[in-house]
Amino acid sequence: MRKLFVYLKPYWKMVILAPLLMVGEVICDLTQPTLLARIVDQGIVRGDIELVGKTGVLMVGVALLGMMGGVGCTIAASIASQGFGTDLRSAVFQKAQSFSLANVDAFKPSTLITRITNDITQLQHLVLMTLRIVVRAPLLFIGGIIMAISINGKLSSLLMITIPVQVGVFFYLMKRGFPLFVLVQQKIDKVNTILRENLAGVRVVKAFVRSAKERKRFASSNEELMDSTVRALLPMMTLISFLTLVMNLSVVTVLWFGGLLVARDGMQVGEIMAFITYLTQIMFSLMMIGSILMFMSRAGASAGRVNEILETTVSVENPENPDQTSIVRGEVVFERVSFRYHGSGKDLALKNVSFVVHPGEMVAILGATGSGKSTLVHLIPRLYDVTQGRVLVDGRDVRTLDLHTLRSAIGMVPQEPLLFSGTIEDNIRWGNDAASEEEVVEAARVAQIHDFILTLPCGYHTLIGQRGVDLSGGQKQRIALARALVRKPTILILDDSTSAVDVATEQRILREMRRVYRGTIFMIAQRVSTVMNADKILILDAGELVAQGSHPELLESCAIYQEMYKLQVGEESAHYASR
Repeated sequence: MRKLFVYLKPYWKMVILAPLLMVGEVICDLTQPTLLARIVDQGIVRGDIELVGKTGVLMVGVALLGMMGGVGCTIAASIASQGFGTDLRSAVFQKAQSFSLANVDAFKPSTLITRITNDITQLQHLVLMTLRIVVRAPLLFIGGIIMAISINGKLSSLLMITIPVQVGVFFYLMKRGFPLFVLVQQKIDKVNTILRENLAGVRVVKAFVRSAKERKRFASSNEELMDSTVRALLPMMTLISFLTLVMNLSVVTVLWFGGLLVARDGMQVGEIMAFITYLTQIMFSLMMIGSILMFMSRAGASAGRVNEILETTVSVENPENPDQTSIVRGEVVFERVSFRYHGSGKDLALKNVSFVVHPGEMVAILGATGSGKSTLVHLIPRLYDVTQGRVLVDGRDVRTLDLHTLRSAIGMVPQEPLLFSGTIEDNIRWGNDAASEEEVVEAARVAQIHDFILTLPCGYHTLIGQRGVDLSGGQKQRIALARALVRKPTILILDDSTSAVDVATEQRILREMRRVYRGTIFMIAQRVSTVMNADKILILDAGELVAQGSHPELLESCAIYQEMYKLQVGEESAHYASR
């Protein structure tokens, strides 16, 4: 937790001011019982109405001063805690943005969301409580003991019995509560995971009529969260009940022995009233301390989860002295490249892959599912770093290049494109904020989505839902392709990005791309008809590059390609010939 307090430094004035104002409020609160005793013992008992009036006015003034201190403390503490939470949330988000895909694989999106929202909110509340209650409770506790002893030392001996017992209970319950609150945050992660999956996959859930099953799964996870929360809060609830019992027993004891002291030693009734008030303040301050200790247990669990993100070593970082020379040619060379995913043991996703792609070439990548096609193209923009070997772009190892320079020269279209809420134009221009309207339209024309956009009510200014839920899979792919094209990248990577498009539209897209685009193209595909006109075709099998060459070359020499051609193009030709 101490590591996170650095985010309070910009608000140090509020951090200092809040406790000072709280000290003022506590002094006012501790003064009130003494003034009350004066009214009873010197005013009411003696019939001095003037003293009663003056002391009453003084009590009102002290109460107003205490209120001003309390309100001021709350304002200062709120500014500090909200600023702390905002800065910490930004820092965690920025760190998450810097993660490589390997880092993202280590954290689930649901747990990242929980840590950035719920966990940081817990820490925010802790700062607020620290600047208010953690200052108020100890001062009230110590001040109450001092004032109680000043009234009557004999009666104060009762405190020497009750306080050690309560403190012992505090630490016992706090020790039990910490691991339980860690479990609570993990259960929140699980609930968020199920919720996110169902919101993202609502169409699949409905199509497979699995709503009842998903409701049952969510209900089970939700009940687990409830049970974990109850178990975690139970010690705190037990503590509050225990303190309340001790406080009530203490008040009864004070009235009993105080009555004897009034009768035997001449103790004043007002002093008994003041002593009970101080006793109540001491007990309430202990309750506040107990609550804050339990809350610290939960916040401590959250702090550990937030620190885990901030202290994660990013696996792909900019080199110390990055090469910022622009990438203009688009030559790509793989030299004996092998790659292993983190946590996958000894299994290599790519094994000793070598090939050369000359500037302006269209390279197609074919292979069975899991053969390493997507892994291979992810190494070019350094979304992952190679385990062995080198990836060269324009003759330079990508690990020596400035990440911004490297990735700015690459346009990437995934198989499942992500569109953002906003207009279609916003989504296309997301690839290049400086793109003109003509450039946006031209990119849409090449991607074969322009005519469809014109049929929409507001054309390019039509709003689409989050993740493009209003569009078909093929429409989303083509908008994502336009987004990459408007970037005018030196290297364009298409990760099976026309899989949801019909063959005729796909051929028009490829024809237009070859006409207007002069950069290097990497194209992952499943259909042989898609890649027949590529300059070079790479055949991957179980992470190994088993063949490379043009369509005619592979059709003569590669058994895997021959089989794919026979199964796809050959059967299709036979089918149409028979009609």
